[in-house]
Amino acid sequence: MVWRTETFKQLDQPLRRVLGEATAKAFLSLGVVTLGDLLRLLPRHLMSGTDLTDIDTLINRHRGSDDYVALMASVNHLAVHGQSPRQRLEVELSDGRHSLTATFFGRDSLIKYWQKLLSVSSRGIFAGKLGWFRNQAQLAHPAFVMITAEGLVGSAQGTKMARAVQASSFIGLYPQTSKLPTWTVAESIDLGLAQVGEIADPLPEAIRQETGLPSLAQALDWVHHPATRDQFNQGVQRLLFDEAFAAQVTMAYRRAHRSDSQAVARPLRDDGWLARFDAALPFQLTDDQRQVGQLIARELAAATPMQRLLQGEVGSGKTVLALRAMLQVIDQGGQACLVAPTEVLAQQHLRSIKTLLGPLAADGLLNTDGVELVLLTGSSTVRQRGASLEAISSGQAQLIIGTHALFSKSLQFHDLGLVVVDEQHRFGVEQRGSLFKAGPTRPHSLVMTATPIPRSVAMTIFGDSEVSELRQLPAGRAAVTTTIIDQVRQPSWVDRCWARVREEVEQGHQVFIVAPRIDAQTGDDWASIEELSKRLEQPLAGLKLAVLHGRLPSGEKTDIMDRFSRGCLDVLLATSMIEVGVDQANATMMVIVGGERFGLSQLHQLRGRIGRGCLPGVCLVMTTAEPMSPARRRLELLATSRDGFELAAADLEQRREGDVLGTSQAGRGSHLRLLRVLEHADLIEQARRLAELQVVADPEMSDPGVADMVQELESRADDDALAVG
Repeated sequence: MVWRTETFKQLDQPLRRVLGEATAKAFLSLGVVTLGDLLRLLPRHLMSGTDLTDIDTLINRHRGSDDYVALMASVNHLAVHGQSPRQRLEVELSDGRHSLTATFFGRDSLIKYWQKLLSVSSRGIFAGKLGWFRNQAQLAHPAFVMITAEGLVGSAQGTKMARAVQASSFIGLYPQTSKLPTWTVAESIDLGLAQVGEIADPLPEAIRQETGLPSLAQALDWVHHPATRDQFNQGVQRLLFDEAFAAQVTMAYRRAHRSDSQAVARPLRDDGWLARFDAALPFQLTDDQRQVGQLIARELAAATPMQRLLQGEVGSGKTVLALRAMLQVIDQGGQACLVAPTEVLAQQHLRSIKTLLGPLAADGLLNTDGVELVLLTGSSTVRQRGASLEAISSGQAQLIIGTHALFSKSLQFHDLGLVVVDEQHRFGVEQRGSLFKAGPTRPHSLVMTATPIPRSVAMTIFGDSEVSELRQLPAGRAAVTTTIIDQVRQPSWVDRCWARVREEVEQGHQVFIVAPRIDAQTGDDWASIEELSKRLEQPLAGLKLAVLHGRLPSGEKTDIMDRFSRGCLDVLLATSMIEVGVDQANATMMVIVGGERFGLSQLHQLRGRIGRGCLPGVCLVMTTAEPMSPARRRLELLATSRDGFELAAADLEQRREGDVLGTSQAGRGSHLRLLRVLEHADLIEQARRLAELQVVADPEMSDPGVADMVQELESRADDDALAVG
């Protein structure tokens, strides 16, 4: 990567050049790869020389987890247990109101050394894994450093931290791992700051004046060595703005670039396939579908490429709108393709579209006067692939459905007019944009997502697209009730659950059972298909059950889904690969095992596979999460709400945006490292306004700092919405 500015060249240094190979490798688990990543790693808590961590809040925040935590506390009491030579030292840590026990094991001499360091009333920073015994939190053998009366920090290992902390200074408690306690992170950051020294500011001068924010060099110093809390807050605000501005200026340049691009106009026809399709529809479109459909039709009729994000509630009819858009393009002689992230979903789309088209779909036998559909996936045979490629390149294939196979360089479209991408955040950076280079003009694009996204997220993640929403559900959709089953405290409910599955099948209906992973990690691992399938042999004996997961051969996965769709199977035990696109009106029940291992939006998507016809549905979610834990509260919200937009917002409040939207990339975090799009919506609005002014002032992106911002964000992008098309 070639940087225009020395600042970005310095910050893009691999961390191993600064800290060495071993330490750099340890930082990977924190998503830190470059020097810039390290310097933007902010303290989770900023403590003054006299502050103590609120232990009760810390315990409640991490209840039921095995997280690594760091806290500043006073030693309240010490007690030695056991006989020489092997003893146990229990240390009661206190914040003045609440306490937490830290336990150390060692020989006599080591116990005496620790007792000397951990004298009563002394203060220190303790870092370790939060464990639970009889529902009580405890720290087992935490690493620690003690703060002496002189203000220096002495280590349990007998070393000194690189920095001397004076009593009036602030101490940052950083994100940590078992191999990287918080003070090691702090020392590493100090080495990094010394490495870069003074750096030039990449923000244009006009924007710095408009925002009144400190320089980048000042901000980095203030977030790690603040003299006051106000300095720390100003430094954080600058780093947050940098993220927001980088995203918004990238999107603004894309919008400007797209407005200069050309597309083939595909206006509506009164006598084409779309008109015949609408006339044959056996149901009425919702008001949302009609309004969004009219908007899409107008944009397809223009010579500027449409780029629209269509987000909607589960079952709101996104596929119908996508098909109408594809038929409008086909009516004008163009081709349309629908790209799905998995073969199962691609096969499901093929079945759904054929069902929707009915007699309008060509079948090659009785009806050759119809829309010609082609399926292209990675499991297509050589013969099938050859025939499909020929049909696509000749223009015979009008509507093409496929997976990543559609990104192949050997694929040549005859006249690609529209690309529809389903759940597009699942496609990787290597696949991005290839479909948009299919000819001299750029095809229109329609992105569909069933994970509703709040406006502030859409501005940041999908800021180069126009956004439409479908909130209404088609008439006649059945209700779905959701119940949480506590496997630990309600074991009889588990048995009743499997009996309920059998009752549902006896009524002629079908059932999904979902597990979060394939392999068992222990011999008693309910949350795996491997163990669950064994446990279900007796309670579901006699039922026609099949197992579906991503490791099965493609042909076998297709066969299982085909048998389930035809009603030849009673129960489908699957991973979350069935969370989108599977449409089976006869499926009325879902059991989700290990519910705490899924996000809210994903649970809502899974639940959306049932109740898709006129039959009511029931969703049972099993969990081992502790009452009042964040995971349990997440499940309880699922049970009380069917509003996908509300659930998506709640999911974002608890988790990172990249986790929710699937944009994380191995070895690197989301491009949003600090910004929380719900919390910082006003900052995003400000950055969007200033980014648009920047594009007007510098349409060629000649400013080197801005150009580097855009390049860095593009290098982190891991989804098509952030990919340059």
